[in-house]
Amino acid sequence: MAELHFFTGTMDSGKSTLALQTNHNHAARGRSGRIFTAHDRAGEALISSRLGLTHEALEVGPDFDFWRYVVDSLTHGGRIDYLICDEAQFYTRDQVDQLAKVVDELQIDVFAFGILTDFRTALFEGSQRLVELADRMNVLQVEALCWCGKRATHNARTENGAMVVEGEVIVVGDVDEAGTAPADVAYEVLCRQHHRRRLTAARAQAVSLAPEPLPFG
Repeated sequence: MAELHFFTGTMDSGKSTLALQTNHNHAARGRSGRIFTAHDRAGEALISSRLGLTHEALEVGPDFDFWRYVVDSLTHGGRIDYLICDEAQFYTRDQVDQLAKVVDELQIDVFAFGILTDFRTALFEGSQRLVELADRMNVLQVEALCWCGKRATHNARTENGAMVVEGEVIVVGDVDEAGTAPADVAYEVLCRQHHRRRLTAARAQAVSLAPEPLPFG
């Protein structure tokens, strides 16, 4: 029986890498799939991993209809055994419902990958619906780390190096790298404690805090 799978984790936890690996594994067994993404940091119609892997993909805009796409492809003689859906947090509620319909009515496996919450710690629309509908939900075991060394659980957005908690939900950026100047808009993974305090790596360095766990809880 086909299933709707949802793989989730913070930024930098290997979601896109796993999406590409999943596609490779199924394609190597002779299965035919389609890869989708939305707002990837590498540009439109691309899925990219921070390890340097990239693959062409179909861009999912707000009006994209998964059900219509799959039915049209099958009607015109195409073969689809599975769908890889990266950056699924950006999908609409209706689009996730369409994916569930593809699984149930057409018996096509769907593997969705996405972040649960945005920089405000609120659930993304697509992720919320996937939690509600997925047959299987998997939290990635590769743990991203906060600058202090603790497990990162929250995604933070920075603008010119300062953490912000208001603004547009979708602004494409990347994870800041240690030792580089802050980007205009960038993202950083933090533990809950430092997200609550808005204490990014850059700010910690500015106030002369060593990148080690603070001595209090």
